[in-house]
Amino acid sequence: MKKSAIILSVLFMALSCGGRKAPQTTAPAAKETPQFCADSAFNYIKAQTDFGPRVPNTDAHYRCSVWLTAQLSKLGAKTYVQGFETMTFDNTKLQCYNIIGSYNPESTTRIILCSHWDSRPWADNDPDPANWTKPVDAANDGASGVGVILEIARLMQKQAPQIGVDCIFLDAEDWGPGDSYQGQHLETWWGLGTQHWAKNPHVEGYRARYAILLDMVGGKGASFCREGYSVRFGRPIVEKVWGAARKLGFSSIFKPVDGGYVTDDHYFINTMARIPAIDIVPYLPGCEESSFGPTWHTVSDNIDNIDKNVLEAVGKTLIEVIYNEKP
Repeated sequence: MKKSAIILSVLFMALSCGGRKAPQTTAPAAKETPQFCADSAFNYIKAQTDFGPRVPNTDAHYRCSVWLTAQLSKLGAKTYVQGFETMTFDNTKLQCYNIIGSYNPESTTRIILCSHWDSRPWADNDPDPANWTKPVDAANDGASGVGVILEIARLMQKQAPQIGVDCIFLDAEDWGPGDSYQGQHLETWWGLGTQHWAKNPHVEGYRARYAILLDMVGGKGASFCREGYSVRFGRPIVEKVWGAARKLGFSSIFKPVDGGYVTDDHYFINTMARIPAIDIVPYLPGCEESSFGPTWHTVSDNIDNIDKNVLEAVGKTLIEVIYNEKP
């Protein structure tokens, strides 16, 4: 910077001594936002599914937790790991890990990008009853959000945004009862890792401007409506994200219509952590299998059913939001 200033000063003096007018100064051009790579995000998704289903209490789950922590550290984040035990609706004790990577950790203006990283223990929405006790690869329902966030982390290492960003991989989201469960259904049986983080944030007194949850952001033909709790608790954030998508030409994927209410990790960030949070989650009301898409909680939720075009739309939209956020 000092060298550039000296050169400009010498140039100004030379032109002035020659009796010519000094050149008009212009504001420096704004930095271009980094380019999101869907292929890279896809590779991060495949790396997770290569471990096998990341069901808590399994070896694949533990090994993936180590890998995720190492990836965030390798990508320049200040990392935190919250190891904790929790109890599920069916009285199973789980050993879990919330994994956090912080960028610009000294910044007091922060936003959260988050996704759950665990796999559903049972493919209980599969059309074949023989698969109902099998675990899910969770390429879309878990790994896709993590893959997009890891690609954004890779870009933030190269070009830091103006604000602080916390990438949070939340555990034990998907060990909730299915539709066939005969007992009482409680919202608190889902999002167990988020509830733990909301009560025990990784930094004492932690606050963030807002949070964006990514859930199932890579399915073929996926589109996202404005989810109900997101609008209730974070309408300005929804408008910001959907506006960025519209600007980039992704309105066919980020549809400007209201969807249903989804009990997801963002619900607990809103109600327990008191941080405005929205959910980018598919809503396909015409889909026979599920409004979340045909592979939801089935053995078909694998890497073959990930759509790079959807990953690109989500990733580029988030980059547009993050790099235009001011302190």
